[in-house]
Amino acid sequence: MDAAPAKESLACTAMPECNHNETTVPDRWERLWARPHVAALRRRMASPLAFIHARLSPTGRLGLHLTVGALTLIGAAWLFGGIAEDVVTGDPLTVVDARVAAWFHAHAIPMVTLPMLLITNLHGTWGITFLSLTLALVLIRQRAWHWLQALVLVMPGGMLLNVLTKHAFGRARPSFADPLLVLTTYSFPSGHVAAATLLYGLLAAIIVTRIDAWRSRILVGLLALLFVTLVALSRVYLGAHYLSDVLAGFAESAAWLALCLTAMHVLRRHRGAGHRG
Repeated sequence: MDAAPAKESLACTAMPECNHNETTVPDRWERLWARPHVAALRRRMASPLAFIHARLSPTGRLGLHLTVGALTLIGAAWLFGGIAEDVVTGDPLTVVDARVAAWFHAHAIPMVTLPMLLITNLHGTWGITFLSLTLALVLIRQRAWHWLQALVLVMPGGMLLNVLTKHAFGRARPSFADPLLVLTTYSFPSGHVAAATLLYGLLAAIIVTRIDAWRSRILVGLLALLFVTLVALSRVYLGAHYLSDVLAGFAESAAWLALCLTAMHVLRRHRGAGHRG
């Protein structure tokens, strides 16, 4: 009794109209790309598409690394410029600054103040210097000369930029009747956050280049951002900086870090291409 249905099924399989649903996705794409109007559009857009492909290629000398670096630099510089303009002109951001600083000062408790002091002291001038020298020794031991050069360029250059920016704006720090910290230097942008952004950002870049899993890379980036956030929180909590100060410190150093790493990557690719030539 099953012979007739089996024959019908076999006959249907042999007919083209019965197996049109079995066409693979690649076959459909090939037919789509082969259509005359699509092929004409591809020829017309060949140069822009080739440019985009080259900018997104991870192997090209001016490919993905340059694209990501340039976008990070532009984005961070734009953020810093926006914050700086608000600070100079007294825009609503400065009102938010005062309210946030007052709230943290009013809610300060010894149980939180102690770890905040520990975090902020660890990322002061001496703490960052010690951490940077430790990283330098590790890189020397590993003979990672490229990253050692990056460290020498990123840290001193970034901190010099921060000092110059502080004197250019000359913003006073938050003032309270019973301050947790008393500092007489300028406030904008935060040097602690700038240093933490440079150090942990560079460390994250070093680690990311040594692992392949994207989940692990994302985790490394998030951990670096978490450490920077803790430093920023400690500075605002202790009344050493306004919110805009720490945001500007992050943006300033992110731009400098992106500039340094991108320039060094392009130079390294250029030297490699020259040696091969």
